[in-house]
Amino acid sequence: MRIVETLLRVMMIGAGLVAGLPAIAFDGNRSEDAMASAPALAVTPMDAFRSGARLLKAGEPAKAVHSLEYAAENGHALAQWKLGRMYADGDGVARNDLKAFDYFRRIADRHAEDNPDSPQARFVANAFVALGHYYLDGIPKTRVARDPERAREMFAYAASYFRDPDAQYYLARLYLDGVGAPQDPRTAARWFGLSAQKGQCSAQAMLGAMLFTGDNIPRQAARGLMWLTLAKDSARTTDQIWIGKLYDSAFQQATEDEKALAALYLRRWLETRRE
Repeated sequence: MRIVETLLRVMMIGAGLVAGLPAIAFDGNRSEDAMASAPALAVTPMDAFRSGARLLKAGEPAKAVHSLEYAAENGHALAQWKLGRMYADGDGVARNDLKAFDYFRRIADRHAEDNPDSPQARFVANAFVALGHYYLDGIPKTRVARDPERAREMFAYAASYFRDPDAQYYLARLYLDGVGAPQDPRTAARWFGLSAQKGQCSAQAMLGAMLFTGDNIPRQAARGLMWLTLAKDSARTTDQIWIGKLYDSAFQQATEDEKALAALYLRRWLETRRE
C-alpha cells in the first residue's frame, strides 16, 4: 500500500539518529562498543521500526524483519501492520497467511478503540479489512476457518467506526451477494455510496452500474453514468478491465440527454471536491 511507504519515508528522517547509537545493530550483529554499552542503553520500539524502514529501503528485507519483529513484539502497531502486509503479500519474506492473520489480529485486539481521526487509524482499519478477507475465505489447514458472518463483522466495524472506504466497499459486496449477511441491494447501495464519495473506484463503479440499470433501486441513469465515468478515470490497473466494460455498456445505452446530464453532475461533483 502506498500510504505506508510515504509514512516510512517520513520516519526515515530520524533513522540516521538510530544508526549513530552505539547499541544493538538491528542486522543481528553487535560491535565491540555496542557489546560494552548495551546494558546501559534501551532500544525503543520506534528505534527498531526506523531501523527496519531503513533496511527495507536498502533492499535488505531479511534484516528488516529482525528489526520489525523487535518493534512488533514491543507493541509497535505500524511494525505489526507492515509485517502483516509482508507475510500476506510474500513481500521480502515467504508468504505466510497465518502469520499475517496473527499480526493483524493483534492490531485489531489492541487498537479497535483508537481515535478514528488519528493518523494510525488507517492502518488499524486496514487490519480489520485484512481479517475480514481471511474470515471470508478461511486459511486452509489452519485454525482460521471460513466464517462469512465474522467477516461481515470485521468489515462492518472498520466501515462504521473508522469510516474506511475499502471496508465500506467490501461490506456492500456482502449485502449485494447475500454472503454473511441478508441479501439487501438497498443497503449495499448505501455502503457503496459512502465509499464512492471517498473516491473508492470499485465502489463508484458498482454504485454507478446499479443506478444506471435500476438494479433493485430507483433508476438514475445520468447519475449512474457519472459514477461510472469517475470510476473509469481513477481505476487501478487491476480494475481497469471490468470497470471499463461497465462504463462502455452504460455509455452505449445512454441517451444524449442522459450523457449531457451526467456531464453536468460530473462537473458539479468535481467542483465540490476542489473547494
